[in-house]
Amino acid sequence: MKTAGVTLQIFFCILLFVESGCEPAQVRIKKNEQPLKSVNDCNEFFFYAPYTPVKIDIVPLTEFTGVNDAGEGSKIKVYVSLLDSFGYQIKAPGTFRFELYEKVPRSAEPKGRRIAIWPDIDLKDVVENNRYWRDFLRAYEFSLPFESEAGQNYILEATCICPNGKRLSAEFTLTRTK
Repeated sequence: MKTAGVTLQIFFCILLFVESGCEPAQVRIKKNEQPLKSVNDCNEFFFYAPYTPVKIDIVPLTEFTGVNDAGEGSKIKVYVSLLDSFGYQIKAPGTFRFELYEKVPRSAEPKGRRIAIWPDIDLKDVVENNRYWRDFLRAYEFSLPFESEAGQNYILEATCICPNGKRLSAEFTLTRTK
């Protein structure tokens, strides 16, 4: 009799375990009612936040270029990379703004008067973004027309305005040697 009771208890536990199952209960949604979003759905963009630009860097390849065979005047070739929160160079939409200042030697504030500002370059469109992107450098390449004086020092400031409104800026010292 004792064995039958123990066997019945074990059988009841197994039956209870099998019937309860592992999947969550089904929730029926009425026709006009929206399903409840899970916590993950509500914070869907929060998941991608670490992969958005947090820093801008002007690559040291940036330089003045002279008149070429096609007759184009002197320019500043600017290479800009955007970095995510992990420090990796990424491609991202944004609007780029470039300003050139004269460099004031031996000063606490080396950025002097503004010499040039170029029109904003909007790279929110995929085709336009690809036009400036150089995958082998993991950076954007911009060509800014500018006639400069030899031996003059400048500070180039690049600003990226992200779609979320965040502004990222970097400065780079340029020297015209020839």
